[in-house]
Amino acid sequence: MTGADVLLLALGAVAVGAGVLVVTTDQLVRAGLYLVVCLGAVAGLYLVLTAELVAWVQVLIYVGAVVVLLLFAVMLTRAPIGRSPDLNRPGLPAALIGGGAGLGLAALFADAFRWSAVDLPAPGTAESLGTELFRSWVLPFEVLSVLLLAALVGAIIVSRPDIGSRP
Repeated sequence: MTGADVLLLALGAVAVGAGVLVVTTDQLVRAGLYLVVCLGAVAGLYLVLTAELVAWVQVLIYVGAVVVLLLFAVMLTRAPIGRSPDLNRPGLPAALIGGGAGLGLAALFADAFRWSAVDLPAPGTAESLGTELFRSWVLPFEVLSVLLLAALVGAIIVSRPDIGSRP
């Protein structure tokens, strides 16, 4: 067992443990912070697998944007920060359904792929990916950024009763 194998196992254990804490905690802000740990561990897995671009995209988009947006939305809507009794639900049915789905997917993948070899395409570079993104996907990115900005402004207006009210 090499050092990379040990690191993969350790980061995988951190990611799974943090993921379990995300769905079992009854405090919303802590769930968001556990999600940061889980997604950071997944980015670490990508780094160990020498997929640096994917790792940094994981950190920038998921950890940097999605989780911050989640925590920002919690704070803007004045959601309860402490313990929430409505987040405390029985976990046995969910664990049984999740475990059954996981075993079903594992059996499906084992049956579908068996020990067959898969021909890999030629490896791409960050330069070719950037060229493709900025040549044919610029307009969708710009439209998405305007949509997210409008959603953020709308969330601020909805959460603040003093904005737009008449004196």
